[in-house]
Amino acid sequence: MDAHVPVTILLARFEDLVSAGLRSLIGADATLRIVASDVHHGELDSLIAEHAPRVAILSFGSLHALTDIRRLSAAHPATRLVVLANHPTPGECSQLLALGATACLGKEVEGRDVLNAIHLASRGLHVLPHATPARSGAPLLPDLLTPREADVLDQLQLGRSNSEIALALSVSVETVRTHARSVFRKLGVRSRRELTTLTAPRR
Repeated sequence: MDAHVPVTILLARFEDLVSAGLRSLIGADATLRIVASDVHHGELDSLIAEHAPRVAILSFGSLHALTDIRRLSAAHPATRLVVLANHPTPGECSQLLALGATACLGKEVEGRDVLNAIHLASRGLHVLPHATPARSGAPLLPDLLTPREADVLDQLQLGRSNSEIALALSVSVETVRTHARSVFRKLGVRSRRELTTLTAPRR
C-alpha cells in the first residue's frame, strides 16, 4: 500500500459522543480519510461495496449476531474490520477475530490506541485489547476458534441439530460433537442455551 495514499475509513453508527470523538480523532490524522460515517447496520454491505474502505469501524452493540462479522469479512475481504465494544471480554474478542475481525478494542481506550489499531489493522495485523490481570488463574485469552469450529458455531446459532450440522458441513456427527465441545470450552459455556446468551451482542 502506498504510504502517501490515506487509509480510507468507514464509520458505523455509534453513540453521539463516541461518533464525534472518532470523527475528530481520525480527522486530525492526515494519513486517514473518512469516506462514510454514521452508517446504519443495514447499510454496511452496500456502503462498504460502494466505498471499498481499507478499514471499517463497527460497534459491537449494533451487531445482530457475532456471525455478522463472518458474513461481512467474507463479502468484503479487502476491508479490515475493527470492532469497538463496551469492555469486551477476552472470549468476545477471541471469537470476533476467529470470525474475521482484524481488531477488537474497548470504547474506553485512549485515542492513540484507536489510531494505532486502525493503522495496524489497515496492514492486516490483528489487534486485541491490552491484557488485564486474569481472575482465578484463568488464561488472559482463550484459544481462537478454528475456521471449522467457526463453521460449527454458525450452525449452532441457527439452532440446528448435530445431524443437520453434519449434513451441512459434510462431516460425521461425532466430528460435529467434537467441534461443538471445543467451541463450548473455548467460549467458556456449558450448553447451547449459554452459547446463545453469549453470542447475542450486548450494548
